[in-house]
Amino acid sequence: MSTKLNAIQSVVQEAGPSLTEEQAAQLLIYYELLTEKNKVMNLTAVTEFDDVIRKHFGDSLTLMRAVDPESVKVVLDIGTGAGFPGIPLAIAYPHMQLLLMDSLNKRIGFLNEVIAELGLKNVKTVHARAEDLAGQTAYRESFDLVVSRAVANLSTLSEYALPYVNRGGRFVSYKSIRTDEELEAASGAIRLLGGETERIVRFHLYDMDRSLIVIRKERPTPKIYPRKAGMPAREPLGMAKPREKNAEKPLGKTAKPHEKATAKTAGKTAGKPVGKKHNPIREPNQKQVKRTAKVKG
Repeated sequence: MSTKLNAIQSVVQEAGPSLTEEQAAQLLIYYELLTEKNKVMNLTAVTEFDDVIRKHFGDSLTLMRAVDPESVKVVLDIGTGAGFPGIPLAIAYPHMQLLLMDSLNKRIGFLNEVIAELGLKNVKTVHARAEDLAGQTAYRESFDLVVSRAVANLSTLSEYALPYVNRGGRFVSYKSIRTDEELEAASGAIRLLGGETERIVRFHLYDMDRSLIVIRKERPTPKIYPRKAGMPAREPLGMAKPREKNAEKPLGKTAKPHEKATAKTAGKTAGKPVGKKHNPIREPNQKQVKRTAKVKG
């Protein structure tokens, strides 16, 4: 066995699972494909062999510290980027069926090359934003586990992820060790989206302090979530007022000043019911009528 294969097995075992020689060889090929493609496409800032197997492969496979991998069958990786944690999970746990989602089609193209080269039968990809597929029956509340190593605040990530998690399933967010303030800020959003924080797994891995935040899906996510593309990132729930159904107030009892003015103006328009748009083609104004009469005279 080569030195690199030995290194991969040793490093990954420290993170969590034990790999066969074949699985270590798949990760080595993945490393070579990643670094080669990275020369022409921005996939990762981490390219040194030792760094990749620790910061990408090893970190991705710490999942087993938070959930029992054998109990998980269908997994969604949101914002997978260059394939983390999805590809390492697919290699280490061939019984899992994984869907890798990313908003950049070039990255999806790279991942399809990796999947074909490694002969992975348990992985598919989809080019989409997380906000766009959550309303479709085929995806909504259809996954045992949703994972993400994406860089975003927990409130935003929860709005992306929890609509996809089935009841009783989990969302696991890979984070640094400093999570208390972020979790506190996101706690209202998590409950609103149907989740409850189950636990936080904190640990030191190699030279990194890491956390896995485990959120359990207890209730269905309201259908209005996730909001339209871009809103979860621009206005995270808990930091901005969530959109509510029928938020618009009818004109009447508590009309605002500009609404009252509109009502008064509308009432002065003779022969036209309030609220209906005036059609200038059907009803010419008085100036138009006078000009027409002068020409005829």
